[in-house]
Amino acid sequence: MGLPVVLGIALGLAMDAFAVALGLSLSPLGLSRSQRLRLALAFGSFQFLMPLLGWLAGTRLESRIRSFDHWVAFGLLVLVGGKMIVESFRAAGSARAEAGDPTRASRLLVLAVATSIDALAVGLSLGVLETDILYPAAVIGAVAFLMTIVGARLGPVLGKAVGRRAEILGGIVLVLIGVKILADHLSP
Repeated sequence: MGLPVVLGIALGLAMDAFAVALGLSLSPLGLSRSQRLRLALAFGSFQFLMPLLGWLAGTRLESRIRSFDHWVAFGLLVLVGGKMIVESFRAAGSARAEAGDPTRASRLLVLAVATSIDALAVGLSLGVLETDILYPAAVIGAVAFLMTIVGARLGPVLGKAVGRRAEILGGIVLVLIGVKILADHLSP
């Protein structure tokens, strides 16, 4: 599989990571350098690992996963996006700031899984085609890492234009990504 094809696949898969990073960083302050790095490492790592897992699982699990993967991604993104919207209406304070860090523990894991489920399906497809997986998986992970950084850097610029309700917009973006994933998989 040539580099242009692998890059095309990687860019397509990285769009969710880019959009989520953009949505999470929409506040005028954006994400700190360490938050951007944690987000990019998590998204890049999961985008690398999921094709490997998909490839290893092979065709036996493909039909089982395909029937509900879009629902899992949709649910996770709506959950996190909805939480961001609810948090935007709470009183400001240190508890809100701590609860709102999207790059910590379970929240980061949920986002990393939600943005990489399609990569699992790509891995399954490559396994069916009996294609080597390590090179494509590495490119997919690297592109997701870079696109996450770009999205997180653009977020504050857009956040300043949106104002103090940027967190609402970020939550809406995550919910809309979930809806798009669901719609893409449910349409014929």
